[in-house]
Amino acid sequence: MTQPERQLAMAEELAALERSGTWDLVPLPSGVCPITCKWVYKIKTRSDGSLERYKARLVARGFQQEQGRDYDETFAPVAHMTTVRTLLAVASVRQWSISQLDVQNAFLNGELREEVYMQPPPGYYAPDDMVCRLRHFLYGLKQAPRAWFERFASVVTVAGFLPSDHDPALFVHMSPRGRTLLLLYVDDMIITGDDSEYIAFVKARLRDQFLMTDLGSLCYFLGIEISSTSDGFYISQEKYIQDLL
Repeated sequence: MTQPERQLAMAEELAALERSGTWDLVPLPSGVCPITCKWVYKIKTRSDGSLERYKARLVARGFQQEQGRDYDETFAPVAHMTTVRTLLAVASVRQWSISQLDVQNAFLNGELREEVYMQPPPGYYAPDDMVCRLRHFLYGLKQAPRAWFERFASVVTVAGFLPSDHDPALFVHMSPRGRTLLLLYVDDMIITGDDSEYIAFVKARLRDQFLMTDLGSLCYFLGIEISSTSDGFYISQEKYIQDLL
């Protein structure tokens, strides 16, 4: 990634952070040692290896946090790989289509209750005596995954889903029209079922609450390539293996 490409990706990320009011610039309180942050750059590719976009993510150095001071609980569930394969098998047998959704800047949606102060990010202008008091989460904060999962779970629960007893990252909705399954892995999710009307409602509800991208039919998820055929789904990990090599 060239320097102009990095600068453009950084500008897009900073714009998203400012839109969401991620921090306030405040004088540093006495006795407080702010954590630092860094930029992480990534070239996102499609399942066929072609360029999708350049991405810059601002990551807080959460290892500088102290338990009991600026964080407490950190655990957050993620979908089990067994659940992913089981969902694919069920959708194949029942001939359900599967859609994939992506939440942009997912961790910014969590509600930050603790006081966390951070040095201004590189490339962001701020007066010398000012620091960022975080209002929303950044990637890297220890409690960010937990807060995001709680926020997402509260939204889909209000929409009528219930978490599965076997995997808390799998949400199930039952109605006289049919069944809908929604699986979350951090900021990626897949949705399937035979209640197309409810699936459309859920997608619209999620777009109202979060900055979402509907990626269409599932083709790549957690290192697994999925292609739909008349006999069901064909899965492989060719791209994942090529990346490892």
